[in-house]
Amino acid sequence: MRGYLWFVGKRLLQLLAVIFCGISATFIVTHLSPIDPVEQVLGRLSGRSNLPPAAIEATRQALTEMYGTNEPILQQYINFWLRLVRGDLGPSLLAFPTPAMELVWRAMPWTLGLLVTSTLFTFIIGNLMGALAGYNPNNRFFKAFGIFSMSIQPIPYYIVAFILLIVFAYFIPIFPASGGFAMDVRPGLTWPFISSVLQHAVLPGVSLVLVGFGGWFLGMRALVSNVVTEDYVTYAELAGVDKKTIVGGYVIRNATLPQLTALAMALGGVFSGTVITEQVFNYPGIGTLLIDAVNWGDYSLVLAVSTVSITAVAAAIFIVDLLYPLLDPRVRAE
Repeated sequence: MRGYLWFVGKRLLQLLAVIFCGISATFIVTHLSPIDPVEQVLGRLSGRSNLPPAAIEATRQALTEMYGTNEPILQQYINFWLRLVRGDLGPSLLAFPTPAMELVWRAMPWTLGLLVTSTLFTFIIGNLMGALAGYNPNNRFFKAFGIFSMSIQPIPYYIVAFILLIVFAYFIPIFPASGGFAMDVRPGLTWPFISSVLQHAVLPGVSLVLVGFGGWFLGMRALVSNVVTEDYVTYAELAGVDKKTIVGGYVIRNATLPQLTALAMALGGVFSGTVITEQVFNYPGIGTLLIDAVNWGDYSLVLAVSTVSITAVAAAIFIVDLLYPLLDPRVRAE
């Protein structure tokens, strides 16, 4: 137990280091950009209304002081970390004066609900089918399933998404084409709102499952094909051990361990893949929020989205690292 706690401590330090370096790199990249967020806002205000020069100058000074863009970059960096520790990255220019972190927390449930659910469902189905296909290589159904997986795996995600969108939202209008819920439905824990959310999530969710399950299927099938040739599996079969026990307790359990690392990366990649998904289906979430923040030059919102994304990716890998010694006795916590 002491060795495992030491292992957890080392991994925790690595987690903090990764988060610190990732967020610092994001801060540097955003502040090296030639885009001035204050001038971006003033340009939009000037284009929408005829403000006098004095009002524009007063607005420029107020925004500059608020965001601290007139201070040295080192001081801005220190102030950024002080605000981040308090959970306050300042107001968003995109939806002024709403705090940037509040916008992120509003968008987070949409991304997690769609992307994480789809990733976990794809992981379970793909690995289960891949394990059965690897253990039963001569089964016609699994052979056909493997051919289908290999045929759809190389297709880019956006192609599959657009095909589903055209077929099931325009030619056969079964599902909504865009959005997170119907405009005439009031958000809340009511059945009309929940059913509307589920209907709008079908096409993006199915597109993610179709593109994602092939990789899990092919990877698991290859792993199981190697595991079934191991001596302990052969011995269990000769000893008359129940087939379900062999498949579940010996084959799938041992073959799944390498897939857990891939699952951690896939869950972390949710925040990178969400941009394409949410843009294709106009789905409200972190990806849409990030694109809007970049277009507006909203540094606070970009840093808020990046901070949450980096933390989530590092935390997912950290959790899998902690599970490995518990799931695989061959991995020792040194």
